[in-house]
Amino acid sequence: MCLWHYSNTFPLKLQTNVAFNVPKKKPLTLLLGVCPNFWDIYGINLFKTFFKLLLLHYFEKKESQMVVGFIGLGNLGHKLASTLSRNSIKLVIHDINKSRAQKLIRDGASWAANPRLVAKNCDQIITCLPSPEICADVMESENGVIQGLTKGKIWIEMSTTSQDEVLRLAAKVKKKGAASSDCPVSGGCHKAASGNISIFSGCERKVFERIKPILFLMGKKILHTGVLGSASILKVMTNYLATANLVTCCEALTTMKGAGMDLATAFKAIKISSGNSFVHETESQVILNGSRDINFTMALVLKDIEIFQELAKVNNIPLDISPKLIEIFKEGVSSFGAESNSPSIIERLERKTGLKISAPGFPAEIFDDELEKKGFEVKL
Repeated sequence: MCLWHYSNTFPLKLQTNVAFNVPKKKPLTLLLGVCPNFWDIYGINLFKTFFKLLLLHYFEKKESQMVVGFIGLGNLGHKLASTLSRNSIKLVIHDINKSRAQKLIRDGASWAANPRLVAKNCDQIITCLPSPEICADVMESENGVIQGLTKGKIWIEMSTTSQDEVLRLAAKVKKKGAASSDCPVSGGCHKAASGNISIFSGCERKVFERIKPILFLMGKKILHTGVLGSASILKVMTNYLATANLVTCCEALTTMKGAGMDLATAFKAIKISSGNSFVHETESQVILNGSRDINFTMALVLKDIEIFQELAKVNNIPLDISPKLIEIFKEGVSSFGAESNSPSIIERLERKTGLKISAPGFPAEIFDDELEKKGFEVKL
């Protein structure tokens, strides 16, 4: 109820559930005359609300003053960095190819000549790189991130890598007095572009609380997965599942074509059935369009599923499908090139069958039409 908006008389309900007709008076008179125990009833809640607003203002101010470093401006990294930029985060950026940084620089980001300078000038340093080997070089070289770290800084690893590699580098980060979190993402580049991607975060809870404001800007659903390294384990698991689903979608569509079915009808049948999936709704569309453009290469797929296979091996888990997926994508890399988009694996079956897996009416690229919203923590 708003005491500022009333006519000459209006009903005022108190906790006694008694309605009063109160003459038009100033709000303070109303509070003291009509409800003399107003502050006893509502005072503590008003104080709590004021205190929460004060804290919110403090943390938003801290967030706006934070300087974030971003290293790795490829298909995924550029989209994540752009999300931070359009949300007014001060960025210092670096990539092996400066041309990738030009739009971000025009939008206000600062360029650093090497990863050490990124770390030196930033509170939180994000790496988003294509392989563990490249990340190791970026972190450990003479002008690497570790050389620029000091007490209180945080390294955020958003690359898809192994738990062992995260822990190895984090040990060196800790010697500098800095903290670490592995924060791989899931959902595809189109979700990264819109700020609606999912993010896993493995680290101590106190570290998570510090990086949470940044994660909430880059992603929509944020899951604190537990200790450092746990997010990387979960990430390679989800990529393994997505890869298996991609291969089964390819086999399903090719079989439908061979059986004489209209592929647009087959796509719709899958979409409304128990066989539907995120991969089908995205990658099957660019397969049928013929572009096969999903901003994720065969080399990256192979790297991720090999990490998953190694994880199973060291834990003595016998797998049947995983080795076959590795065989399929090794063949794909050999036949179509490491930089070919992962949906191009359909061409393996096209070559073997002589069938063309395409249909009219499907997009060449996937875009996320969901409105960008500030992220939230997914509770267990």
